[in-house]
Amino acid sequence: MPEKVGPYSPFVEAGDLVFISGQVGIENGALVEGGLENELKQALANLSSVLHAAEITKEQIVKTTVFMTDMDNYARINEIYLSYFDGRKPARSAVAVKDLPLGAIVEIEAIAHK
Repeated sequence: MPEKVGPYSPFVEAGDLVFISGQVGIENGALVEGGLENELKQALANLSSVLHAAEITKEQIVKTTVFMTDMDNYARINEIYLSYFDGRKPARSAVAVKDLPLGAIVEIEAIAHK
């Protein structure tokens, strides 16, 4: 499981739903270097780790929320996001925010169905 950067659970089950906390591109306690692409790929790898711990797969994700600090990154985020989901498109919100934990550029949270 990826390191936590605050007082929260990586995931919480509620009936048939699994709520996955926001994941940033953290590895070994720090943001990965290399900018947006590396951060998002690591955030998605961290998401996969949490899914594994919850004993579910990315195919069971029904909704995501993507938080980004710069809407100019929207198109590149979409490319990487779609490659992670193999072209499958869960429901999604994409929101520009002022700041993210640890100075991250992007964060992704998800809801899955068991």
